[in-house]
Amino acid sequence: MPYFRVEQLSLMAIIDILLPKMGESVAEATITKLVVDAGSEVEADDPIVEIATDKVDSEVPAPEDGTLVEWCVAEGDVVQVGAVIARYDVGGEGADTATAPAAAAAPAPAPAEAIAPSAAVVDEVMAPLEGGPARKGPSGRFYSPLVRSIAEKEGISMAELESIPGTGAEGRVTKKDILSFVKGRGQAAPKATPAPTPALAPAPVAKAAPVATSVDGAYDIVEMDRMRKMIADHMVRSVQTSPHVTSFVEADVTNLVQWRNANKKAFQEKYGEKLTFTPLIAEAIVKAIRDFPGINASVDGDRILIHKNIHLGMAAALPSGNLIVPVIKHADQYNLQGLARQVNDLAARARAGKLTPDDIAGGTYTMSNVGTFGNVMGTPIINQPQVGILALGAIRKRPAVLETEQGDVIAVRSMMFLSHSYDHRVVDGMLGGSFVRRVADYLEGFDPNRPIEG
Repeated sequence: MPYFRVEQLSLMAIIDILLPKMGESVAEATITKLVVDAGSEVEADDPIVEIATDKVDSEVPAPEDGTLVEWCVAEGDVVQVGAVIARYDVGGEGADTATAPAAAAAPAPAPAEAIAPSAAVVDEVMAPLEGGPARKGPSGRFYSPLVRSIAEKEGISMAELESIPGTGAEGRVTKKDILSFVKGRGQAAPKATPAPTPALAPAPVAKAAPVATSVDGAYDIVEMDRMRKMIADHMVRSVQTSPHVTSFVEADVTNLVQWRNANKKAFQEKYGEKLTFTPLIAEAIVKAIRDFPGINASVDGDRILIHKNIHLGMAAALPSGNLIVPVIKHADQYNLQGLARQVNDLAARARAGKLTPDDIAGGTYTMSNVGTFGNVMGTPIINQPQVGILALGAIRKRPAVLETEQGDVIAVRSMMFLSHSYDHRVVDGMLGGSFVRRVADYLEGFDPNRPIEG
């Protein structure tokens, strides 16, 4: 939907800028930062406000060159999708109206034909950028979608972006800044003089939270950032909502490990995707969910909703240390190659801060790889409103007893623990325990002769 509506006032064209729709099931967002002040002139596509949903940050750009007349919201406000957040003059004479009373005449929606061309531009600007530079550089400076799009098209590296002097708010690079850089690039030194190789940009480092020290110096005080507060609220609400029970199963995944190690190079050469253990385990989880659909559920009052679609969440740690859960939609419809592509794409975009609200919405079951941190098992907290979550422990080589026709023998095997936490309101031990046992059975029964095309 267009995120503005037009009103004509004398020589001014006043736009009511609305909070845009940010994804399926996302009904509201928090205003985290007003980037420009009322009365400021703004260029088309420059961000005017930063907003945040559950765990994804984004921005609303200016639809055209003009002046921001009045803010209708304040930082920290929670605003519904479609609500008016600002009034904007695209007629070029709005600066004098910045102090006009808020109680102006109610705007009348313009015909669809009047705003359709601009709406198309808005859709293009609001679309997430799949490739190219990250939305924030190592310095922490923000880059708008338009600037990143130009940088990608012109082959401008992050190191070069960081070197461009920004004339926008808080030193941000505007469209004019980057186009001037591109023009100057074309007029660089003669070909006979080789251009110096740009230095590699340092790896992004999470900004430290504000720290204070207690009066007696005995401890430091770190304020929670917005995401950490939301995670904390979500975890507390989950424990208060669902009585958690955890079942543990140990699985011998030797065949799976040997097959993956033997085929990962050929898999990447054939499909262009790294083959980690995550898609292989996800495949087993999806099969077990088909066998036990009661796990793929949520609770609505006194009703249990059994979901027909399997949308598998994969908990991921961000460079900042916070947690996010992107979702593989319709995970049961992918083969191994498709699952690997989805896992790699979501993990890469999570690290780069490029996930959209839709990417983290709609999960029906979640897996959490605690083995990434060397943990052998864990007791994960359910991702509400789901009824189960599976923690994947570290795969370790250790001696194990094998039953053979000649008798029991001790051999070195690759073993891992699976920890299944489930909502005891609707999932009893038989279902919760049988499900995690079935996942282990699929992992232990992995075909060591399986072709990579499977």
